[in-house]
Amino acid sequence: MTSDRLNTLIRGYGAHTANETKILLASLRPAEVATVLESYPHKVRHVIWELLEEEARNQTLQHLHEDVRADFLEEMDTAQLVAAADDLDTDDFADILQQLPQSISGQVLESLDTRDRARVEAVLSYDEDSAGGLMNTDTITIRPRHALDLVFRYLRLRKDLPQTTDALIVVNSKDEYLGILPFSKLLTSDPTVTVREVMDSTAPAISVHTPDTEVARLFSDEDLISAAVVDEKGKLLGRITIDDVVDVIIEDADEAVLVRAGLDVDEDTFAPIRKSVRRRAVWLGINLITAFIAAAVINVFEATIVKVVALAVLMPIVVSMGGIAGTQTLTLIIRGEALGHIGSSSLMWLLNREFIVALLNGMLWATLVGITAAIAFQDISLGLVIAAAMIITIVVAAVAGSLLPTVLRKLNIDPAIAGGVVLTTITDVTGFFVFLGLATWVYI
Repeated sequence: MTSDRLNTLIRGYGAHTANETKILLASLRPAEVATVLESYPHKVRHVIWELLEEEARNQTLQHLHEDVRADFLEEMDTAQLVAAADDLDTDDFADILQQLPQSISGQVLESLDTRDRARVEAVLSYDEDSAGGLMNTDTITIRPRHALDLVFRYLRLRKDLPQTTDALIVVNSKDEYLGILPFSKLLTSDPTVTVREVMDSTAPAISVHTPDTEVARLFSDEDLISAAVVDEKGKLLGRITIDDVVDVIIEDADEAVLVRAGLDVDEDTFAPIRKSVRRRAVWLGINLITAFIAAAVINVFEATIVKVVALAVLMPIVVSMGGIAGTQTLTLIIRGEALGHIGSSSLMWLLNREFIVALLNGMLWATLVGITAAIAFQDISLGLVIAAAMIITIVVAAVAGSLLPTVLRKLNIDPAIAGGVVLTTITDVTGFFVFLGLATWVYI
């Protein structure tokens, strides 16, 4: 039903009165309201934004992509931003503050009460792509000596629990992490026993400096819903919940798709023309440089191409096959590294495996293409040339795809961003040079 209302609002905006639209918006969850806002150009978004209640606006902010959120943040004053802190988790509000100019974020922090300011500043002190940047400082802690009956009474006095609370965190008098008490144990155990008797002391705690991708992998491996975050001395700082980890996974998936095309993960679909042109121009310029390199290689063999016109027809086949083979290997290696499957020892084994796979595939398809070219152009030499060029190009592409991620990481370059461009340059230059070079040696 909710998805039906969401689709109705997105497709039918403008066909409803303001009151009807307001009612539809009130029936949606904050994440769905964010989807509605991101589905319209700038002017329409602000009309919809004005129809939202203040609390709904604040809760929607955390679900918007950065570009879209920045547009709304520009129009919010300090009082509105402070009010948003009451409706958002600490980590989500910290993300919003990081988008604001330092002068404004400073004013907002000064306007918060002492307790909230300390919590937000604690999260802001860590890298946003680390466990510290993901954590929420709103935790419920208990001591191991307390009886479960006392824990029950303590929870009843609180009346409200932080969202996604599946366990209570057990600490000692120095706030050092000892383990967790799952609600399943709390609800099914004898109320007279102590926390120490039923707690899970093996539940992992996450170091505050752990990268967010490692956090996501730990949640996946351990099937966690939440996890404690500790400093170097084991002192409890906060907790990470599954909703934060899902955000990391989605962001990484978006990045894997978009960065290869030179697009920003948080780029607004309806971004202004000037902003889109500026962002994409850089990537197009990089690709243009690689295209000039390939063109320069072709130009060296201009005389050969003029003499054997069939070479111009067959060139794209060689580089295309090399590009596909290299991309397959590159994607496999990047995925393996992301999952933690590949180490220094296994990389050499994979390199050897990819070399053999590429060689066998190269020989298979080179034979087919070579015979086809020889028959089509009635030239056996041409068939042998393209067959040899395909084998060499596919093998080089596979080796490059295997080694590029490691090389780029050592240069502090993200393989997901630059790997495709570098690999394309290697396969194009190798394919053209080998094919035209062999043709020159045979025909001239």
